[in-house]
Amino acid sequence: MKYYLIAGERSGDLHGANLMKGIKANDPEAKFRGWGGDMMQNEGIDLVTHYKDTAFMGFLEVALNIRKIAGFLKKCKKDILDYKPDVIILIDYPGFNLRIAAFGKENGIKTFYYISPKVWAWNQKRAWKIKKNVDQMFVIFPFEIDFYKKFDFNVDYVGNPLMDAIDAFKPDPDFRKKNNLDENRPIIALLPGSRRQEIINMLDLMLTVQPHFSDHQFVIAGVQNLPASLYQKYDAIDNVSIVYEATYDLLSVSEAALVTSGTATLETALLNIPEVVCYKTSGFSYAVAKRLIKVPFISLVNLIMENEVVRELIQDELNEQELVAELSAILPGGAKRETQLMQYAKLQSLVGGAGASQRAGALMVDYLPKKN
Repeated sequence: MKYYLIAGERSGDLHGANLMKGIKANDPEAKFRGWGGDMMQNEGIDLVTHYKDTAFMGFLEVALNIRKIAGFLKKCKKDILDYKPDVIILIDYPGFNLRIAAFGKENGIKTFYYISPKVWAWNQKRAWKIKKNVDQMFVIFPFEIDFYKKFDFNVDYVGNPLMDAIDAFKPDPDFRKKNNLDENRPIIALLPGSRRQEIINMLDLMLTVQPHFSDHQFVIAGVQNLPASLYQKYDAIDNVSIVYEATYDLLSVSEAALVTSGTATLETALLNIPEVVCYKTSGFSYAVAKRLIKVPFISLVNLIMENEVVRELIQDELNEQELVAELSAILPGGAKRETQLMQYAKLQSLVGGAGASQRAGALMVDYLPKKN
């Protein structure tokens, strides 16, 4: 079978790569083409466009890049028609992928969606379009089953693919030594995100806490798909280090973390590291989002648990005073640390174990008509 996959972000690249393993286990002759990143390429996809060129964050940034996005859509549609896949597999990334779903429907190409757009968070009416244009949806949160039932759309719950990555993770015992980190001083991890705009918006704010915790070392989780110049000035700050492409290893040796809202908030919790969730965007994007979002939290941890397990510092609340107070509360001896860790145990039972990628891959192959 020929599979055309589209992932537009770093997390989608991880999940796409693991999904490809699940598909290959059930379809050894599988051929892959599409959009993604290095991890999907390592699994054998014929990569058309890298996600580092397509990851736009926030309403304003999307508006400013609307012509570029239109060009990407045109390129993608032509490539799909030229490739003639048996199925298009869309991985999250809704602004782009929902348009491709409609295109697939118009052209009679079977379309699967893996990792539902967060339509339950805002603009829930988009679920009708998903039902219309997507042949099968594979969801990763249990509550999404009931959400889609309201739209008379039966979906497959496969579990959370993050557990596949976490289950496969083996901490590097020499991580500190390899990265010239102090062997004795405790670490506070900074996870500012994987998009250029997130680094610009978040990292300076996160580092305002550094003078208040001089007995700790601060380590930034860097990503290599962004220009090194974005991180350059932080190399010169005393007591601050940067490690690249080693977020799980960094978290495994950290006492606590400051994390930009996104998939990393759930990863941090599942690795059992106390965290403060941080988020700041342009005033325009925030004003639009505030009017549209229908859920009480922005972090996946709190959404799954349906209460505030981790503190979310959003927009104006994301300031030095609040960050210092919340970080103090989750460090050893802090008022919130043990409670947060106990809630993590409940979270892990809700998310479930590994195997989501294998289950999703097997189901996808099973849904496709067998060729003689």
